[in-house]
Amino acid sequence: MPIDLDGHPRVALGQWPTPLEDCRRLTEALGGPRILVKRDDVNGLGVGGNKLRKAEFLLGKALADGADTVITFGAVQTNHGRQTAAACARLGLRCELVLTKSVPMSGDAYERSGNIVLDDLYGAHVHLCDTPEQTGEVYDRIVADAAAEGRRTATVPVGGSNDVGVLGYVAAAAELRTQLAGTAVDRIVVAVGSAGTAAGLALGIHLLDWPVILDGACISHTTDESMADIRGLAGDTAALMGVTAGDLAHVRLSDDAVGPGYGIPTPRMWEALRLFARTEGITLDPVYSGKAAAALVAAVRGGTIGADETVVFIHTGGLPGLFAYAPELVRSRENQP
Repeated sequence: MPIDLDGHPRVALGQWPTPLEDCRRLTEALGGPRILVKRDDVNGLGVGGNKLRKAEFLLGKALADGADTVITFGAVQTNHGRQTAAACARLGLRCELVLTKSVPMSGDAYERSGNIVLDDLYGAHVHLCDTPEQTGEVYDRIVADAAAEGRRTATVPVGGSNDVGVLGYVAAAAELRTQLAGTAVDRIVVAVGSAGTAAGLALGIHLLDWPVILDGACISHTTDESMADIRGLAGDTAALMGVTAGDLAHVRLSDDAVGPGYGIPTPRMWEALRLFARTEGITLDPVYSGKAAAALVAAVRGGTIGADETVVFIHTGGLPGLFAYAPELVRSRENQP
């Protein structure tokens, strides 16, 4: 069925459609399959990334509701926070970023470079919290201060992953299907964190009646937890659209690439990051796209993805975060045989 999102408030932030690149040298290096990369890392505003598609709907709704202040959350090196800050700057909205030190990383590179530098550059009010409890207290204070000053707030969840944010990747599924007209694709590979991107793609694939597998590489939660998140978000968004989400049997998840945990680098991730860089000049990030690429490479080498298949890899962005992990990147190079 056609996907109609005209009834949902939306603001123009990104440059669509994003490129779809046929990565022949990467395909050759892996001995197949044919790999196409959907470049959502180069969609324009705020250094690009997947959260911009969600922000178009989330901030569209915030403006429609009369908000002048946007509050959102994330880890210290959140890509979502950085893109929200940039979008708020474009729209003239006050941005409050409540960031929690939830990743066991430290040092000047992680704490003073990458996304957090851009948060400040884009004019966001950054609140660093040590614990989830402190995060809640800071949030309550921000809301109270805004009310006292006569400002109206809109709260956006971690990763922009709610029913409204998911609309961004329902639209992306339709965009990708149009770009692939005449090209049969076997599977789409994407990182799964807060699950909004995967849920939007899953719902879009269902609504388009598109015979393709969605391979989700979990980067923070188990497959069971991530599947529950995807089903919940897809169901909520389907209800918002007045449609049904289906059984989502086309979604298949793996948590093999998570490693020790969210935001913690792994040797396989660094290998995949270098492979994409040295065959195609494509820069991945260590937290999301790098681990999704590691899952893709492992699936190809293990035979789960056949050499005769055609695969679309969704590049979700995150370039600034790479600089936050610069010391680890250097060490990974030194540890190569």
